[in-house]
Amino acid sequence: MSASELAEEEERQRKRAPWGVIALVLLTGLALIRNGSGEFDVGPPQPASAAAADSRTPGGTFSNAPDPLPYSVVDRVRIPAIRVDAPVMPVGLDMDGWVDAPPPDDPNLAGWFTGAVSPGEKGTAVIVGHVDNMRGPAVFYGLGALKKGNRIEVLRKDGKTAVFEIYGIEVFAKSDFPGDRVYNSKGTPELRVITCGGGFSKQHGYDGNVVVFARLSEVR
Repeated sequence: MSASELAEEEERQRKRAPWGVIALVLLTGLALIRNGSGEFDVGPPQPASAAAADSRTPGGTFSNAPDPLPYSVVDRVRIPAIRVDAPVMPVGLDMDGWVDAPPPDDPNLAGWFTGAVSPGEKGTAVIVGHVDNMRGPAVFYGLGALKKGNRIEVLRKDGKTAVFEIYGIEVFAKSDFPGDRVYNSKGTPELRVITCGGGFSKQHGYDGNVVVFARLSEVR
């Protein structure tokens, strides 16, 4: 790694938000999707209890797990099981300290949180997206219907595709969001995909977050 590349990496590490901050953001109940309408005949699917990640063996590793990848900007995310194929834009924290979700007017757009690692790097990467907008379902409307073993493909600007295998899908109340459990690094490349879920009210919006837990299983 050259001196300029080393300096760039040190700057990225310095700018990364501590997970405690992100957990606090979610605990406010105002993170991610503040404009979900929730006004459909049938709401978004919710994770089945059998899909919960096993807290006794969180994540684990594959015997033939690929080596972590270097940093790269994210290009697209694909989740074949729910027909997601969406461009990804970088997002950070907005002026109020909330995770800054992609613009709600574009229903097929996801956001990669740049305060964490990039997907495929060692650590926990985070991709967020709307469950719906005022016109109907959005990019991660079907997230709660995923099952263990489904795949998430993250296409990176360096030409590599990081493939993650899902090992858990859960919905957590924003008022009691387990930030440490969701975000803490397992020492291997992990991915969390997050949208809103749970109950809905016009006054407060969605009261929970659907979280998909996945780990790197393949690099293409």
